Amino acid sequence: MNRRILIAAPLLALLAACATQPVSTPVSVAETIAHDPNLSTLNGLVAKAGLSETLKAAGPYTVFAPTNDAFKAVPAKTMDELGRDPVKLKAVLSYHVVAGKMMAAEVKNGPAKTTEGANVALGKAGDFVTVEDAMVQQPDIVATNGVVHTVDRVLMPPRR
Repeated sequence: MNRRILIAAPLLALLAACATQPVSTPVSVAETIAHDPNLSTLNGLVAKAGLSETLKAAGPYTVFAPTNDAFKAVPAKTMDELGRDPVKLKAVLSYHVVAGKMMAAEVKNGPAKTTEGANVALGKAGDFVTVEDAMVQQPDIVATNGVVHTVDRVLMPPRR
């Protein structure tokens, strides 16, 4: 009898530990960005540009998400201009979004059309993925309606 208790005790302890762990609930691209402290600048700008609801929609979307450090590298004058011009801000942010779900392993060298309307150049060499001159830092953050890849630069759409 004592032997059974000795065997069952660790199993029960493991089950109790697992039961207290939070269960992650799948979330949209917008919520994925909102929950990542390294993407807080992007999250604020997405809200300001009115893109939150779009990025919560069915999608799917692939978002090349600039980190807070990427936004710090943008000249203050440019950030001020974007802050005062919601249309331009929306265009810049939409330039980071491609329709469809593209995991890092599926990236092919060549152009991809953004939801802004212009193409971005995608590149892949081994495990390294680039979009324009930005390097993907953390790939394949899966969301219910797409995928997020963090990047180290803010991309600017071509002038029309």
